[in-house]
Amino acid sequence: MIVLFYLAAGIALISTICVILQSNIVHALIYLILSLLAVAIIFFLLGAPFAAVLEAIVYAGAIMVLFLFVIMMLNMGQHSVDQEKSWAGPRVFIVPALMATILLAQFLNVLSDYSFDLVPTEIGVMQVSSLLFGPYVLAVELASILLLAGLVSAYHLAKK
Repeated sequence: MIVLFYLAAGIALISTICVILQSNIVHALIYLILSLLAVAIIFFLLGAPFAAVLEAIVYAGAIMVLFLFVIMMLNMGQHSVDQEKSWAGPRVFIVPALMATILLAQFLNVLSDYSFDLVPTEIGVMQVSSLLFGPYVLAVELASILLLAGLVSAYHLAKK
């Protein structure tokens, strides 16, 4: 089980790096789906099967298909790819790389002080649903409104 965990973590890490480095947007989305499926395996191995199923069905399934549909609907050609490459020079990545390094250092600092419990705990559907529709209902609704706004915006962009 530990080998599968590290294998899934490695696949998630490599496919996420491929998402960042990929110039073809459709290939980047396919790598992102692979990354989300690997994260779903990690959730399952950590004892959260409900979160794993949600990750696979909602994120890797529905949302990525929606992204792919929007990208196909926008139908960006070679001109937009060339324009994006001209904007994204090497100097553009300095500030995000610096921020990512700071976040990684903070993450490693927090992990060094944390004691891990290697025994996975089961989290049921009732606990997740009571949290999602209890104290976090506003965050869930704001996320759904944000996704709806993105869909409406993509529709209006493609309508022209």
